[in-house]
Amino acid sequence: MKNELLEQLETIKSKIESMESEPASYEYCIVRTYSAGVFAGELVERSGKEVKMKNARRLWAWAGAASLSQLAMEGTSKPNDCKFPCEVSEVILTEAIEILPVTEAAKKSIKSVKVWKA
Repeated sequence: MKNELLEQLETIKSKIESMESEPASYEYCIVRTYSAGVFAGELVERSGKEVKMKNARRLWAWAGAASLSQLAMEGTSKPNDCKFPCEVSEVILTEAIEILPVTEAAKKSIKSVKVWKA
């Protein structure tokens, strides 16, 4: 019985470890981090809390969506009031705490926001 339980625990541990490092099933997403802010872009890979994105924009400030969830589903209804700087070709985020898949309509909306510059 003890060996059976140990085998089950090893199987569960193995499944959890593979889940932590498997690539996401969606490409364009919004990633909220613990301290680096919020990014929208293509998710390349994820390992635990570390996320690699390409063609990503920091979502410095948004309007026309009550939450990131609404922004991911519908986009923004006030693109002129958003502050989204230019895309970076690649970014590695080390403390991802939320990953939201983005609908095609929301992706178009986010990408249509004019580049914010200081």
